Amino acid sequence: MRLQEQIKSDLKIAMKAKDEERKNAIRVVMGEFARLESKALSDDDVIKVLKKLIKSERELLEKTGGAETPFIGILEAYLPQMASEADILAWVRENIDLSEFKNKMQAMKPIMAHFGTQANGNVVKKILQQL
Repeated sequence: MRLQEQIKSDLKIAMKAKDEERKNAIRVVMGEFARLESKALSDDDVIKVLKKLIKSERELLEKTGGAETPFIGILEAYLPQMASEADILAWVRENIDLSEFKNKMQAMKPIMAHFGTQANGNVVKKILQQL
């Protein structure tokens, strides 16, 4: 089942269970899907939407000084397992020859292409700076 379909299915389950927090969080996500004007989004597109919503919620909480809400946890449950720093470092050492690049940061592109949405760009940048 694709991620977008899973989220839609979870909305129905949350409505039947009268889980207001989950229902409201999923409705926010579904609203973002509707805004993108695409009927079927790829899983990568759905993950980008989820990450954007989580980031904006965290920024809002930082500005207001509020405590973390269940909203973030609900959305994070749909994200794939992120690659660990050790996994990324091991892959870079096996597959990337940094001497081929004028600048270490140019190696970001093939690394991010390999890991996709499973790697945080800031973590990859930190690893490259350490090498």
